[in-house]
Amino acid sequence: MQRANGKRNGFTLVELVVVVLVLGILAAVAAPRVMNTASSAKNNGTKQSLAIVRNAIELYKSENGSYPTAATLSTSLTTYLKGPFPTCQVGNVNATVVASTASPITTPEAGGAGWAYNQSTGEFVVNHADGIAW
Repeated sequence: MQRANGKRNGFTLVELVVVVLVLGILAAVAAPRVMNTASSAKNNGTKQSLAIVRNAIELYKSENGSYPTAATLSTSLTTYLKGPFPTCQVGNVNATVVASTASPITTPEAGGAGWAYNQSTGEFVVNHADGIAW
């Protein structure tokens, strides 16, 4: 398209290619940061859930003289937790608790539970290799 004064309207192919390349480079730099944000949020949420449940376990022990059993952990702590028992967001994504006799718990227990708990020591951990050391 040409105007009356001889100048063209629009963009050349080279200009469009440069813009597409710049947008592609920006997307390549920004995408990993955006994708890592979701993983980081799950890790931080699980760490927060760990702290809350560990505090609830200690409150239970101070009021009752002993740690709750693994089989009744989620129901025993209902008065100390606001809302339902938390779901583990790392590894085995569920709110199931498996009993462990290891002290300290250094390896995940079989069964696919989200949490592992030793009722003799009160240790409560993520039942997955990615977060067991938290």
